[in-house]
Amino acid sequence: MRRWIGFLACLAVPLPAQAQAQAQILAQTQTQTQTAPDIAALDPDMDRIISGWIAENHIPGMVFGIVKDGRLVYVKGKGVQELGAKRPVTPDTLFRIASMTKAFTAMAILKLRDEGRLALDDPADRHVPELRGWTYPTSDSARITIRDLLTHSAGFVTDDPWGDRQQVLSQSAFTALLRTGVPFTRAPEMRHEYSNLGYALLGRIIANVTKAPYRTFVEQRLLAPLGMSASGFDVLAHPNEKRAIGYRWENEAWAEEPTMKDGAFNAMGGLEVSATDYAKWLAFVVSAWPPRDGADAGPVKRATVRQIARGANHAALFHRYATGGDKQCPGASAYGMGWRVITDCDYGTVLAHSGGYPGYGSHAMVLPEYGAALFALTNRTYSGPSQAVWDIAALLTGKGVLVKRMEPVSAELASFYSAAQTVWAAGTVEALQGRVAMNFPMDRTAANWAKVLAETKAKSGTCDMAAPISAEGAMSGTFTWKCEKGSIEGTVLLAPTKPITLQSLGFAFEGKD
Repeated sequence: MRRWIGFLACLAVPLPAQAQAQAQILAQTQTQTQTAPDIAALDPDMDRIISGWIAENHIPGMVFGIVKDGRLVYVKGKGVQELGAKRPVTPDTLFRIASMTKAFTAMAILKLRDEGRLALDDPADRHVPELRGWTYPTSDSARITIRDLLTHSAGFVTDDPWGDRQQVLSQSAFTALLRTGVPFTRAPEMRHEYSNLGYALLGRIIANVTKAPYRTFVEQRLLAPLGMSASGFDVLAHPNEKRAIGYRWENEAWAEEPTMKDGAFNAMGGLEVSATDYAKWLAFVVSAWPPRDGADAGPVKRATVRQIARGANHAALFHRYATGGDKQCPGASAYGMGWRVITDCDYGTVLAHSGGYPGYGSHAMVLPEYGAALFALTNRTYSGPSQAVWDIAALLTGKGVLVKRMEPVSAELASFYSAAQTVWAAGTVEALQGRVAMNFPMDRTAANWAKVLAETKAKSGTCDMAAPISAEGAMSGTFTWKCEKGSIEGTVLLAPTKPITLQSLGFAFEGKD
């Protein structure tokens, strides 16, 4: 009989002081009032999703967490971190996060770029001499750049099965491999193809630039400032009673995977974290949105963090990882810097990444427009819990627990919306005199405006103009007025002039069904 030991905490775990300050600034940008149920009230629903996925996928242990507005607001452990002693999974259990390590590697590269120690478009062989003798697939192939490695577009073949087992490769053996050269599957920069080798090369670049081991830079310059004191790459030095032991499921039974020591491929997947620590990382990432004034106290600048969402130009159709995701509205996906960057019809921008490793599987989902992130860590080989994470995201957004931040309405946009209300009420554009861009009277004369307004008002009947405008940015917005015979879908678009003027105004009538 399977024995499950569960841990649950619905709590607000304080994160580092800089994250708390950022969370306060973020809170000031929120203009909507949430009347959603408390997250704890949804615990039974989330537990059903988690427990069902665990049972279906034969998972010894798993921890799931939700980060919102700078805090770990929910964390739940299920099962055991080690089958023999049956130690339960807790928020402090250490899991290897496999390819979710790549986000830390990418951030380290960006930090070095900010410090002027490298450039993203540097040829990789400028920092790794062993690459200078490589034979490229064609005579006109572009030399591999650091950016190519970050976005998996260096021309290397997908190498998940092979790459995962290179974790223990020594640095000297890696040097010999690079000196020999590797075969290409295509010329660089032609398309995206996931490469662990590419991220191992980024680790070597970091080591050569800093003249110290890759892990030293990440642990000292990223993990330590965020207070991630339990996490690191030397898993054999971590307390065994704290570690989730990795297992694979075969022949209807669990078998323990060997623990792989830190090695030359650590930059692609070697990091070990607890849920408590990993939440600090996600809180830091999420805190970069939205752009704003104020203190910038993180280990990497907010503007730099936001650059991870700049995907490569090799976009592909994306179906959600959720249950029935292939039947939900499709999106687009490209690889940014250590994250898959997804444009979703409901969530907007999503950063997501899975981790698959001998003994471990993980998934993280960052929702910048919601100020939130979700993650799950497991101790079964290649058991990426993406479906459970995305199903819970759908639950939380559907119940209103996670709500999109509203774009703040600038003073200029509010002023022109007030003018638009006056225009509608008066039936003329006289109120805009002296405030329009030069194109405005050329696109429609004042006389024609009066005609169109009269016709549209006749179709709509009396309208309630009390609804606020929804900003799409500081210079544009939309509004909806409920009317007797339907609704008015309005737009306000300002011009890039000083003083700011109006370039376009729209009142579109939609009749009742």
